[in-house]
Amino acid sequence: MTKSQITKLELKSCRDGFGEALLELGKNNKSVVVVSADLAESLRLLDFAKKYPQRFIEVGVAEQNMAGVGAGLALEGLIPFICSFAVFSPGRNWEQIRVSVCYNHANVKIVSSHAGLNVGEDGATHQALEDIALMRVLPNMTVIAPCDYEETKKAVLAAAKIKGPVYIRFGREKIPVISGKPKFQIGRADILRQGKEATIIACGPMVSEALIAAEELAKQKISAEVINCHTIKPIDQTTIIKSAKKTKKVITIEEHQVNGGLGSAVAEVLSQNYPVPIKIIGMPDKFGESGTAKQLLNKYNLTAKRIVNGLKKF
Repeated sequence: MTKSQITKLELKSCRDGFGEALLELGKNNKSVVVVSADLAESLRLLDFAKKYPQRFIEVGVAEQNMAGVGAGLALEGLIPFICSFAVFSPGRNWEQIRVSVCYNHANVKIVSSHAGLNVGEDGATHQALEDIALMRVLPNMTVIAPCDYEETKKAVLAAAKIKGPVYIRFGREKIPVISGKPKFQIGRADILRQGKEATIIACGPMVSEALIAAEELAKQKISAEVINCHTIKPIDQTTIIKSAKKTKKVITIEEHQVNGGLGSAVAEVLSQNYPVPIKIIGMPDKFGESGTAKQLLNKYNLTAKRIVNGLKKF
């Protein structure tokens, strides 16, 4: 598969995929309930609220209460989707998610938008770069970072079918739609491009950057395998180890801190099963700042160019 997988003229927001998935769930499953923390418009919840008002709950700016309400609904047999920005949920209500949701193995789906640097001008206070670490450490929690609009929709539909807490994170900006993806399955990493000399593992909007990097590396006679690791927990150890055995070099990239995220999860797998040289690309233990999404991604080297340079140094 090549760079042509990225439909550059088709940029879509993951938020739109989420909103469409909710409408589909609302139609097909009367147990689905949506709980909002005063961000219904931003998270594309308004259409669901209008069509299914009896299954839409607005708690206001009260993320801790939202998690408790979600846990209560789940323990009564419903399937609540609790929705906010990632910096607020799980940023503000982590204790309630830990105790009320995860400890009780409550069937709550936590969906958070505006994750990563692409919140842009809102600045460091609103750029959630720690949420994967916060959520993957919790027992019983599934953690998903879909790579585009289509995968977000599929992830939401899949999350509603499994029992237990699920966390789904995505950004604000429109990003490229990637064609030719395998059928989405929670817990399975997808090989988007076969390679022999290095493995690039990415999640979220960095998957498209990984594909661009692989195409550039191919021009330089370097064969790179690209893995979309959309499910960070439970992580697909089999696919990661098999690829590492083939290429002997691994580089990861994510729109998240280098500590505790996708790269850390991959390093945990390989260090215990098949140690190889690994390079983790992400936010370098810093807070972000105000600027456009493009400016920030370039400043902090979360780009295809950084992947290419990182692999060439191996």
